[in-house]
Amino acid sequence: MLPANLIADLQGAFPPDRFYTDPVDCYSYAYDNSRKIFPPDAVLFPLTGEEVQHIVALCNQYQVPLTPRGRGTGTAGGSLPEFGGIALSMERMLNIISVDPANRVIVVEPGVLNQFVQDAAKPYGFFWPPDPSSAMFSTIGGNIATSAGGPHAVKYGTTREHVLGLKAVTGAGDFITTGCYTTKGVVGYDLTRLLIGSEGTLAVITEATLKLTALPSAIAGITAHFNDLSSCAEAIVNIMSLPQLPSALEFLDSGSLNLIRGRYPDMLPVNTIAMLMIEVDGSKNDILDAVSGILAACRTGGLIHANQVDDTAALWKARKALSPLLREIAPKKINEDVVVPVNTLPQFLHGLTQLSTQYHLHNVNFGHAGNGNIHVNLLINPDDPEEVTRAERCLDEIFDLVIQLRGTLSGEHGVGSEKRAFVTKEIDHTTLDLMKSIKHLFDPNNILNPGKLFPKT
Repeated sequence: MLPANLIADLQGAFPPDRFYTDPVDCYSYAYDNSRKIFPPDAVLFPLTGEEVQHIVALCNQYQVPLTPRGRGTGTAGGSLPEFGGIALSMERMLNIISVDPANRVIVVEPGVLNQFVQDAAKPYGFFWPPDPSSAMFSTIGGNIATSAGGPHAVKYGTTREHVLGLKAVTGAGDFITTGCYTTKGVVGYDLTRLLIGSEGTLAVITEATLKLTALPSAIAGITAHFNDLSSCAEAIVNIMSLPQLPSALEFLDSGSLNLIRGRYPDMLPVNTIAMLMIEVDGSKNDILDAVSGILAACRTGGLIHANQVDDTAALWKARKALSPLLREIAPKKINEDVVVPVNTLPQFLHGLTQLSTQYHLHNVNFGHAGNGNIHVNLLINPDDPEEVTRAERCLDEIFDLVIQLRGTLSGEHGVGSEKRAFVTKEIDHTTLDLMKSIKHLFDPNNILNPGKLFPKT
């Protein structure tokens, strides 16, 4: 319940269509794609950085939690207002401030959708490489909050590599400007990278200067079908050992393929157990060499066939349909986007098979194999306590395997609330204490997205 004086202050500063207090109106901001529900006491829609600063100041004054959010497409619970308070929706900060082709820069507000950035950059011959499956709906602010990636991160990198600078309001209510407008700049600490992936726990982003990349002159697609998982994993290692990187390298296991067959029955051979969707881009000459090298790298013992394909759009349509399809076949999925070194993928995929068999769980795996970023999906019935317990034990062992292989617990979804209990598997206590000190420096009253990232103590 918000203090009456705070409500009065906010009603004086914001019109009713930008300040929700009715629980029915607020409910849409109670959840994200983790499907857990924590209703906020109110929702605010700022339009300017000055309004954000005013809101932060009031929340500090009244000690009220403030949870920034974009469109709620995250899967790790990062935008859930677990302690109530105010959900700060940035979705109406929609201005594309400038497009500067000479410097390959676009400056945007945090509510701008990823797809709108692509649409604005394309007429100039550029694009912004981060391409999560939610690109049509996710905001730039949300992409920055989790350092979103996507299929093309294998060649171009994640959000972290494509943000030059930020403007933000810290949890203490101070305006800060990080980074610079140029691609070179080493003055001071790199606060831009500190804010990227911080999930709204340090500051509220109000403006982002993004680095654009030239659109490739040509693109080619390849599909490779295998009759066993180990041969597919071997091919991934072979491909990533080539001098020229593919622009995308997606892996799908038998569970994923069966889901696609159900929706697109004529797309896949019936005997395919594992599959790679591969894309290369560049000049026409570069593509010819890359396709030839990749086809050769796919010739492992279990290869059924590998071919160049004409319709790459159909490939990505099928790939991006996977997450929604998983929702249709299971009441709940535990979705983890772990990352392991590429050369350990054969060992990791074998370990996943062993663990899912040991715990009698249905498991579907797919993801960005070129980064070693695998989306592990344990499909469970949440109304079966025994199955839920088995899934929790299985997940714990999966995380142990990831760390054993020198991997990381999240590649692009973030920690949020879903993975915070496991953070100490990856981060030692000394480093974690330093991170908590940084959090306190930026947000001394712990109003910004409290409870996220760090394990409960």
